[in-house]
Amino acid sequence: DYEFNRLLDGAPYRQANHALSLDIRSPLGDDYESLKPDRCIMLSAEGNGKALIRMGEGTRLDIELTLYRQIEKYVDSPKAGAAPPSLRKILLERKDENRERRQRLVAQIGELIVQGDCYAKGQQVRSKAATAPTLLDELINYLITNTYNKLPYLKIRKPDPIAEIRALLSADNVGQQDLALGGEDGNPQAIDEVRQYLQLAASQNRVLLSDVVDRFTDIPYGWKPEWEVVLLITRLFMAGEIKLTMGGSDLDPRSAFDPLTKAVQHKQISILKRKTADAGSIARASDLYRQLFSSLPRKEEDGVVADFRSKLVEWKDDLKRWQLTAGQLHYPGKAVIDALLARCERQLAIRDPFEFIEALNKSRDEWLDAGEDLSDVRGFYTSQLTTWQRFLSTLNRFEPNRDVLAADPNASVALKDLQRIREEPAPYASISQIEPLLATLEASNQALVQAQREAALRIVEQRIEEASKALIHVSASADLKNAALHPLQQMKLKIADAVSIPQIQFHANNAGDKLDEAMDLIRETLLKAHAATQGPTKTGTTSPTPNATAGSGSSSVADAPKASQIIRPAEWAISSYLETEAEVDTYLADLKAQFIAVLKSGKRIRIQ
Repeated sequence: DYEFNRLLDGAPYRQANHALSLDIRSPLGDDYESLKPDRCIMLSAEGNGKALIRMGEGTRLDIELTLYRQIEKYVDSPKAGAAPPSLRKILLERKDENRERRQRLVAQIGELIVQGDCYAKGQQVRSKAATAPTLLDELINYLITNTYNKLPYLKIRKPDPIAEIRALLSADNVGQQDLALGGEDGNPQAIDEVRQYLQLAASQNRVLLSDVVDRFTDIPYGWKPEWEVVLLITRLFMAGEIKLTMGGSDLDPRSAFDPLTKAVQHKQISILKRKTADAGSIARASDLYRQLFSSLPRKEEDGVVADFRSKLVEWKDDLKRWQLTAGQLHYPGKAVIDALLARCERQLAIRDPFEFIEALNKSRDEWLDAGEDLSDVRGFYTSQLTTWQRFLSTLNRFEPNRDVLAADPNASVALKDLQRIREEPAPYASISQIEPLLATLEASNQALVQAQREAALRIVEQRIEEASKALIHVSASADLKNAALHPLQQMKLKIADAVSIPQIQFHANNAGDKLDEAMDLIRETLLKAHAATQGPTKTGTTSPTPNATAGSGSSSVADAPKASQIIRPAEWAISSYLETEAEVDTYLADLKAQFIAVLKSGKRIRIQ
């Protein structure tokens, strides 16, 4: 995480400009002999973060290094490439020896480092490390810890800070402040440090994000990687404490992700500390809160905003829960609920507390109206919904009888009032009228249904009586009686259970068809019995009598009821209205002719 400048005997290894430096002084350095402890301490105190190792003295180090370099230089030279085979063999052997020499040199230098003296930030550092890599790790960690003395403020580092930035920016408005700044996970000490800096630097002027990153990755902070600093800025941004602007426009959470997570754009992002509402604005917002929610918010600006957010979130949750039901047919409040939801979402989308309070105060009257609308909707969906559902269910039950009820003097007024209430966009004040109106309609409906039922039952009883006479006339068996009368008896049960007047009328109209079916059954049974008695027996003799019966043996085929034909007189009218005597005479003559034709065909007439 922490780059550092590397120096050997005071000379830099590659050009770099990092905050930390490690300088290794070897026995081959010109001033090695003069590097006494006091001077090493002084050298390690130069700059902000420097560590120094004075290696131990070694034997033949200079000779081995010189020899190693000479051989490497010659073996890799063009002259060696053009050498004869015998010389190339010698050079390869020397190269193998040099490879072993390098391994010895690395081991020797590592031992001399471990044997040497370590210094950092003007102090001698004692170490018990047994290997050079371990010693270097300890020394650099010591240097980091003592250079970045505010590094512990960043107690928790995220495994993937960019993913955390994305999560913060894509979070819903609900509880964003708690999400951004809550608990130890939010690194409160580091947040406070950034907040205090921005309080001074960004209150009047815009500060570039790149400057903030440079400041807090540098001494004395060292908060690395740089995305940890960007994450802290994101937390303050989502908590509404700062604004982020780019290209002269404010960034919102949705548009902020790409600029925040691309280091090349950090110089284009400006940070501005948010404005603070004055006492009068806060007082007006608090009074609005009191009128809307019948309680008082906290006194400070952030408390007022947080309490407002919490209540508006509750509104949103309730409205979303009612929205689905309100979308059904004949349920009130859909437009109001949609408008209230949109208003809540627009307000909650304002992250800046100053602008949040300004928007509330600017739309004060609209918010008071919204509070009244929500009170109506809440009252309906929490205490009146059951009555309304029963009301709709009852109206649906009466729907088949609506035409008959509309023609009834007592029921028509109640029916019109109930239908008017059902169509009202805001029927809340009228709901108390529903139960009495339903009672009136229920009483009228029962009376009308009962009258229709009794009339229908009389018709069916008449048909049963006619079928019974025919059965008695032919001395029908018990099985035939049951088969002929059962459909008519079932129709009586259906009429008794029916609550729909059209359904009752339908059954009553079908009673004639069931009577025809009963008569047809009687006739077909007699004909089959007669046919059976006319055929030869198994012994070749004829049946004893032509008067086969359907029951006891005393009735003949002549006793069977005739086939019938339905005539609907209305179908023979040439127009909807008869206006003259001549038209009446013509109609009656045509109808009589039709009657006579049916009778001559051997059938009887059933008028329907």
